[in-house]
Amino acid sequence: MWDAQSHATVPGRCALYTSPVVAVTATIREEDHPRRVRLNAAYITALENAGLVPLVIPPLSDPAAAETILAGVDGLVLTGGEDVAPAYFGEQQHPKLGTVHEARDATEIALISAARRLRMPLLAICRGIQVLNVECGGSLIQDIAAQRPGALEHNARGSRTESVHGVVIDTDSILGLAFGATAIDVNSLHHQAIDRLGEGLRVTATSPDGIVEGVESTDDWWVLAVQWHPEEMDRCAHQGAEPGPLFKAFAEAVRAY
Repeated sequence: MWDAQSHATVPGRCALYTSPVVAVTATIREEDHPRRVRLNAAYITALENAGLVPLVIPPLSDPAAAETILAGVDGLVLTGGEDVAPAYFGEQQHPKLGTVHEARDATEIALISAARRLRMPLLAICRGIQVLNVECGGSLIQDIAAQRPGALEHNARGSRTESVHGVVIDTDSILGLAFGATAIDVNSLHHQAIDRLGEGLRVTATSPDGIVEGVESTDDWWVLAVQWHPEEMDRCAHQGAEPGPLFKAFAEAVRAY
């Protein structure tokens, strides 16, 4: 169980915070001069609304630092962003593949591996669910429109808070317990998705066209991974707002860790 006193006695942990600290992945904008670490502020707001202290982690030149990073936090959040390099799941690049960031891939894969060993709570969003699946030995649909003809539009161009399609939820799951519902409407801002499911994962939500929208671990590792962007939904997006159900569930898991 987390408490400030125990954190103050563990090497590497920061004694300045009285709330749990979670690592949140970010990217580096290569086209900027100078290069800049980038993370949408909505993630920070949603986590703070849930009573957590976010610690932003950019892509690193040495992914082995993952162990050191996680030694100082209580949870891990994987955020949205670039496509995952298909070399990680043994495929050639599809013509519709978007921008990749291999240093980010390597850093996040190392973080996931370390979090699994530590049984540290993991919240994975959009790209996050994809890189989680790849780290677990799964593969990805590199472009839904090209490789799944007839699928719904998943890469919406409208407002980031706009509901785009429905999702059916397994009631016997972390996701189902968080929402207390069997179906919800979600925003959708992706063109890749899970194809072959990784080992140790189970599907907990799908869209009407069969695209995987949620997964969790099959064992005692607390994992909540979704394909949409819960941090952008209205009640998460404003400072001091009520935390969304997924961030609330994650915060409870982090505090129990």
